[in-house]
This record gives sequence, structure tokens and C-alpha cells, in this order.
Amino acid sequence: MAASELDAKARAARVRLMIFDVDGVLTDGGLLFTGAGDTMKDFNSLDGHGAKLLREAGIDTAIITGRKSEIVAVRARELRITHLYQGVEDKRVAFKQLLAETGVTAEQCGYMGDDWPDLAVMLQCGFGAAPANAHTEVLARAHWVTERTGGHGAVREVTDLILRAQGHYDAMLAQACAAEAQQ
Repeated sequence: MAASELDAKARAARVRLMIFDVDGVLTDGGLLFTGAGDTMKDFNSLDGHGAKLLREAGIDTAIITGRKSEIVAVRARELRITHLYQGVEDKRVAFKQLLAETGVTAEQCGYMGDDWPDLAVMLQCGFGAAPANAHTEVLARAHWVTERTGGHGAVREVTDLILRAQGHYDAMLAQACAAEAQQ
């Protein structure tokens, strides 16, 4: 195992709050607009279940995104993501507010982003992740880069990494298998 991989896993083991961007992370970054001007987004169920698993393991979750969309609010409620910041021009402001609300330190935060607006927060966090198709400057600064692209299971790769690093993954998988066997 490479030293950088060991470092990323050690950083993931300290995450108490995982923060996600939306466009390009929880979605593939494509924006679809209806004739009425509404925005549609395509979310991945693997990613959503990963976010739920973090919550079950006692790891808090948040979204900080530059765009504002009712569908993001609906998805956040579905996944029980309790901290939602939308329409944020300067993500550092939302991040500072989030730290005050939760009482965690920046070192205990993980952040997953894909483009320049994410860098200022990602670089403050103890663990920074990026999907494989993120901008090259984000890829160069992330502690962990996924094999999958944004909106196509990249979030799930990161949530699984955190769960493994913190020792939750095997027990949660065993519980899921046992529940399936009982049905």
C-alpha cells in the first residue's frame, strides 16, 4: 500500500462530518432545464445509500452547493442530510457556519468536490476527496481520488472508504446480509 493511500485512510478514519458538493459529485454535473425553467438532476442510488450508511455509523453529513434547487432539498431530506447550504457563492462562509453549528473541527471534516469553487473548503478539511472526472487542479489537491465519476458511484467509493477506515464496514455489511437472509 502506497504512503499516500495510507495517509488518505488515516485521514478518513478521523472524519466526523462529511460534506458534499452536488453538481459533479452527487450528480454527473449535467444540468437539465424544463420549459418552465425548473432544473432536473440525476442522482445515483449507490451514492445515496452510502450517505445513509455514514449517518447510521454516526458520521454527520452536509451539502454545500452553489446552485439552489428544490430537488436538492428533497434529496437531502430523503437521505437525512441535516445540514444543507444552497445558493452559496463563497463556500467558506457556509463551512465556517457549519463548523459552529456542529462543533467539529476542520480536521474532523471530509469534503468531496470537483471544481475550483470547492478548493477553499476542501483544503481546510482533514480529508479531501474528488471524483475521477474532477478538474485537474482539484484532483492534484485531493487526498483521495475515486475510480468512478461524479454521479456514478464516486460518493459511494468515498463513503465505503470512510466506513472501512473507521472499522464500521464489515459489521454493517454482515448486518445487511443477515437482514437479507431473514427475509
